[in-house]
Amino acid sequence: MRRLALLLGVSVLLLAGCGGEKTVSPTAQTVVGTVPQQTTTQSALPAGNAAAGAPLFKSQGCDGCHTFKPAGSTAKVGPDLDNLTEAAQKADQGPLPQFVHTSIVDPGAYIAPGYQNIMPSTFGQTLTQKQIADLVAYLTQG
Repeated sequence: MRRLALLLGVSVLLLAGCGGEKTVSPTAQTVVGTVPQQTTTQSALPAGNAAAGAPLFKSQGCDGCHTFKPAGSTAKVGPDLDNLTEAAQKADQGPLPQFVHTSIVDPGAYIAPGYQNIMPSTFGQTLTQKQIADLVAYLTQG
């Protein structure tokens, strides 16, 4: 019985070493030429119409929470939209139009300091892509 156990133990050890061979490829020490840089592609946002975004701003209730001079709104519940450029820079989440688009469809993606995540997250489902683009154009116009 001991011999069988010893034989079985040796067999297990020998088999454990099998199959451990791997093909190893050498790593290049020098690169000749250029290495392509990996790029991130973002889908282009649809073009919006700022004039069409103005009535949407009011009809969707944005003026009830945000200050935005072009709309004549002075509410203080949400961030001041007259400072969107600075907010986009602080958020560091892409160019201004992308930041504004994301803030509309996913308001929790970035919460401005001093504010709570209370903006409705339904705009991405209830507004069409064109309506969102129109709001983005309205909010980001020069």
